[in-house]
Amino acid sequence: MSIQIFGLPVSRGVAIGRAVLVASSRVDVPHVFIDSTLIDEEVARLYTARDVVAEEFETLKRDLPSDAPAELAALLDVHQMLLQDEALMGAAADWIRQRHYNAEWAVSAQLEVLARQFDEMEDPYIRERKADLEQVIERLLRSLSRGEPSPVPDANRSSRDFGGDEPLVLVANDIAPADMLSFKRSVFTGFVTDVGGKTSHTAIVARSMDIPAVVGARQASSLIRQDDCIIIDGDAGLVIVDPSPIVLEEYRFRQRQSELERSRLARLRHTPAVTLDGERVELLANIEMPEDGPGALESGAVGVGLFRSEFLFMGRSDNLPDEEEQYDAYRRAVEAMKGLPVVIRTVDVGADKPLEGMSASELRHESVLNPALGLRAIRWSLAEPSMFRRQLRALLRAAHHGPVKIMIPMLASQREIRQTLDNIAHARRQLADAGKPFGEVELGAMIEVPAAALTLPVFLRYFDFVSIGTNDLIQYTLAIDRADEAVAHLYDPWHPAVLQLMHSTIQQARAAGKGVSVCGEMAGDPAFTELLLAMGLRTFSMHPSQIASVKQRVLRADTRRLAPMVDAVLQSEEPEATCVELFSQAPGSHAMPLRA
Repeated sequence: MSIQIFGLPVSRGVAIGRAVLVASSRVDVPHVFIDSTLIDEEVARLYTARDVVAEEFETLKRDLPSDAPAELAALLDVHQMLLQDEALMGAAADWIRQRHYNAEWAVSAQLEVLARQFDEMEDPYIRERKADLEQVIERLLRSLSRGEPSPVPDANRSSRDFGGDEPLVLVANDIAPADMLSFKRSVFTGFVTDVGGKTSHTAIVARSMDIPAVVGARQASSLIRQDDCIIIDGDAGLVIVDPSPIVLEEYRFRQRQSELERSRLARLRHTPAVTLDGERVELLANIEMPEDGPGALESGAVGVGLFRSEFLFMGRSDNLPDEEEQYDAYRRAVEAMKGLPVVIRTVDVGADKPLEGMSASELRHESVLNPALGLRAIRWSLAEPSMFRRQLRALLRAAHHGPVKIMIPMLASQREIRQTLDNIAHARRQLADAGKPFGEVELGAMIEVPAAALTLPVFLRYFDFVSIGTNDLIQYTLAIDRADEAVAHLYDPWHPAVLQLMHSTIQQARAAGKGVSVCGEMAGDPAFTELLLAMGLRTFSMHPSQIASVKQRVLRADTRRLAPMVDAVLQSEEPEATCVELFSQAPGSHAMPLRA
């Protein structure tokens, strides 16, 4: 029977495929795609583990004491029969051959299939036999864990390399940002999570991958079964499980239409972003790793507006990257952009971006009640000066190879500004004393907290540019944890207070002759393009996949006609509705209906 699950839409489009469930009760089971050349080896590993467990059962049966109940021997016989049943082992081997699952994952996937069949049995005695099956699987998994580890997957596979003709969609309780990075070149064409908000970093990475995604779907991982056919509607935040043929065909049609629209937008990649009245607009890219640089260029970006350096630090259980490793990464990012500017944000950890492999004192921000208000971003960097200076030295050295701008996250006070500048000056002296070449950099501050927006003149005295991080600005202005799905519906980029802070920041920076950009999710949402242009914004930074759709809106806009309408929007009790009404009627504007 078809069911519908509602969540939060975070990445547009439609994905149709078979569910790959990684949120099972056996969370310790590794989920790995193996290389096609190692299929036979992995199947052999599965059967070797089976033989080991079978031998264990035989030994247990042989060593039963003479006074043991007869039921024990019978139970061992049942377990032995289950172990040899092709419904288990043969099907698990098929998971390996057809989907390229590692043996542990294949066994767990087949357990879920068989467990569902047991649950549907009418006879209560037979239903209870599921426990026997689970015990056998536990032994099999332990045997596999004692053997050789599964091969590491090839990250450069297409979405159709596994499972035959049907693409795969990922279903999980949650996905860490570091894990999401491993999916950027993976086999999945969409994903669903139980938790998360529209601007959680899991959602942000999904948008950067340009694949449909729904988060905050609550019990999705419990309701969806392994290999279920599901539809992800990234526009409506809807997940359809086992759709009817007519619904499936309707979504396939929508999928084809979406692909046609993307191909049409792709033709705008190298068209200069200039408004109808001749205003040149810079569309920059947000990236997570140096390898994202060529993709940014291909999308038509004229530079990098946000390099999230924290992704170099995440997912590392041993140690944090040293100066040389960081320098190499930043240098590669700079060289990949071929002379275009690269804005690199210093490490922004905390809240939904914790680090692994660090001491208790270093991770103390993760144990507090609300990490979003704790030791994160620049606060953490200033609390760890050796780490901070190590990163600053790497950034300054990378600037020797091309134009680099350093951006500081979450500054809120003059004291933090002075401490930051002192650390930068100290890093310069260290490099000079060591005789290492370094370049000049522009310094920028992120405007993410209301305190910074309200005291902007102080920031403009010390920094060359400012960048509005709308995700956190909305979070802190409205007192909403953006990663908490329970209050995600209150996260409102259209809130008048947010818009007024953004407008004031843009206007003050322009009046002072300082650069100003928006690098949060609002920059990449076409719904806000006309409004931001009307406010005076000329530099947008977004995920490369969003550049074409925003550029289309820029090319159709006339800023001279849009600018006078800003006051009406800011004074309105319903800014979104006012934007729709005013901007859609503006001569020279072909604005499409806006969305929240």
